[in-house]
Amino acid sequence: MKKRILSGMRPTGRLHLGHLVGALSNWAKLQDKYDCFFMVADWHALMSEYEDAKSMNEYAIDNVADWIACGIDPKKSVIFVQSDVKEHLELDMIFSCITPLGWLERCPTYKEQLKEIKNKDLSTYAFLGYPVLQAADILVYKADAVPVGQDQLPHLELTREIARRFNHLYSNVFPEPEAILTKVPKLLGTDGRKMSKSYDNTINLSDSSSMIKEKTQKMFTDPKRIRLTDPGHPDICNVFSYYEVFNPQKKDEVQDWCINAKLGCTECKQRLADALIETLAPIQKKRVDILKNKSIIKKILSDGAKKAGELAFETLDSAKKAVFKA
Repeated sequence: MKKRILSGMRPTGRLHLGHLVGALSNWAKLQDKYDCFFMVADWHALMSEYEDAKSMNEYAIDNVADWIACGIDPKKSVIFVQSDVKEHLELDMIFSCITPLGWLERCPTYKEQLKEIKNKDLSTYAFLGYPVLQAADILVYKADAVPVGQDQLPHLELTREIARRFNHLYSNVFPEPEAILTKVPKLLGTDGRKMSKSYDNTINLSDSSSMIKEKTQKMFTDPKRIRLTDPGHPDICNVFSYYEVFNPQKKDEVQDWCINAKLGCTECKQRLADALIETLAPIQKKRVDILKNKSIIKKILSDGAKKAGELAFETLDSAKKAVFKA
């Protein structure tokens, strides 16, 4: 039997290039090797969007259209909305009872987001406890592994700690999921910070050609290159890092342009925009076709929730019997 994995995304906006290189490309490759469960994490989205959650359903449909356009196949993978499977929250309640506060307060992402995101009040009970819900998401399917980047390993270790604590207190119900370490290409936002919807520095998978050109022209380049005749430093230029990901066959040529001042940054960014438009063209064509009939996406999510729910019910039943000794 194939090993099982669980991964998901929050429907808080349109998906961007960071999602493509950081997750979707990898998800598509994993489908043939693993039993894949891919989740629209709307409860997790609500933790930050609770004041204005009206767009989440629309983004869920939009995001799943992007997933399918990027190669996520509903015939190979279970695609569902988190809140459509009630067992997530029930298992989260059980785990909340056994998770020490100290484990949550030391979570690096929790502290980072409290510091970075100033336009939302994240000082809530739910946001502090989001790693517990994350553990429930993973363990309710008894996932054997989770695809993560190096920076997400502390999150997965917390899930493993919760599984160990439950198994120690009650009985051996849950596996300790392993990490599938994914090498994520360096891809910062247009302003040089982490690419994030919260920072408004994204290039979206659904952006028009004109929008891609406009956003690319605003990208930060080599701060040491003041004049056209100045030699550039590709190793510190965000634009060059995009060439490495989206047009690697041109990497050496672009490096030569930059170091030897053969081309200005404006022209370099114009050529990058053309490469991004070419990369996204087949994805966008598929996306348009998929969104012509949103009822198909809703059917995929409904079928996915049914499949996910059957497995989640079995797991929760085992967990409750272990806790209450039924």
